[in-house]
Amino acid sequence: MKKFAFWAFQIVVLAGFGIAYGVASPNIKNEIADDLSPSKRTPIIDIPREVPLRVESLYDRPDMVSDEDLAAVLWQVRPKFERKELRPNLVEHAIRAWSVHAEFRDPDVLSGKQMEDFLLDHGTFILSWGESASPLLQDRQTGVGVNWGEYRSNSVHHDHMLACITEAGARLDSPVLLPSQRQLTLENVIHEALRDFQLDERETEWSAMAFGLWLPPTKTWRAINGREMSFDLLAQRLMRGYLEKGVCSGTHRVYSLMLLWRLDQEFDILSEDVQNEVYAHLELVRDLIIESQFEDGHWPPNWNEGSTAVENPREREIRSEIIATGHHLEWLSIAPIELHPPREQIDKAAQWIIQTTKQQTPELILQRYTFLSHVGNALSLWRGTTPAKFWKQWQENNPEYSFTPIPGESSKADGDVETNH
Repeated sequence: MKKFAFWAFQIVVLAGFGIAYGVASPNIKNEIADDLSPSKRTPIIDIPREVPLRVESLYDRPDMVSDEDLAAVLWQVRPKFERKELRPNLVEHAIRAWSVHAEFRDPDVLSGKQMEDFLLDHGTFILSWGESASPLLQDRQTGVGVNWGEYRSNSVHHDHMLACITEAGARLDSPVLLPSQRQLTLENVIHEALRDFQLDERETEWSAMAFGLWLPPTKTWRAINGREMSFDLLAQRLMRGYLEKGVCSGTHRVYSLMLLWRLDQEFDILSEDVQNEVYAHLELVRDLIIESQFEDGHWPPNWNEGSTAVENPREREIRSEIIATGHHLEWLSIAPIELHPPREQIDKAAQWIIQTTKQQTPELILQRYTFLSHVGNALSLWRGTTPAKFWKQWQENNPEYSFTPIPGESSKADGDVETNH
């Protein structure tokens, strides 16, 4: 009888817990999950640097991208946004291209510091969105989460904000002010990203980039389920699946793989077998874009089909062509020459993307800003510089400079709006 009473009591307690959990808010459920999670016993990995690594361009091609052309493109992609309900997706792309160090003479253009504050300071964020919006930052017992998904006030992709602000050069000790008014640092954002990363996520491109720029020479760490993660596993995950699938026609996965391969050359973060797999995969991409480039220089979104993409072209969508061409030029700028198409193909792609970007009206620039920001970054890399460095010198030498879009076919609206890139 005593045993029956004991188990009956246990059942009542568990049922009460289940009911309470069922009606609890998402934040309370997260806290309970954190309390019960074995990840709390997972050692916190040391971040071995105060500023992130940077994978530099291997080239300086003024014959391919002149100062005047680069200035015109960068003028087009200055972060000149309305401050009310400013989408984090725009700011993330802008700060990635321009860095935390960017400065502009025009007060209507966001500086690197202003963009960093918007992403890391909830007080600055609510000046744009108000108190009722879904916050960008999430205060968790285990660190700082970043809300992402369907809300316009959130980041669009998992770890995209972290990857972008990392490539922008934010320091490890950059202050992070949360909705609870608790102040932590960017290091807490990184630790939380490492803790909650799962290898079967749909998109791992940005996690790979962020971890690659902070962790080396560290090769492994443990995630929320206690599973050991490694750069080998990340690289293999990026190579898995159909080439065109993934954000921006699969080109982000190519860039992340190229970045990991470059980091491996210095820090040996990949095993020899995986390093060889990555290189062979990038050779395949090179061969496909050699065959899939159109006569005018652009690459189509179905670049992975090789010559078939040219022989049986899809209906022309300028937005998709800008995405594919700009992103391929970006990863090629950090690739060794052995992974390049012939030089004349790269030059044709550059001229096509320069002229196409020049033709965009301010309205179209805003609609297409997320992927045009990659164009500005790519062309700067091909000049062996960064947008912020180049623009600072250009402003000093050309204080009255302004650019008017050149009318052309590509400035015609094709009904697109900012995508979830």
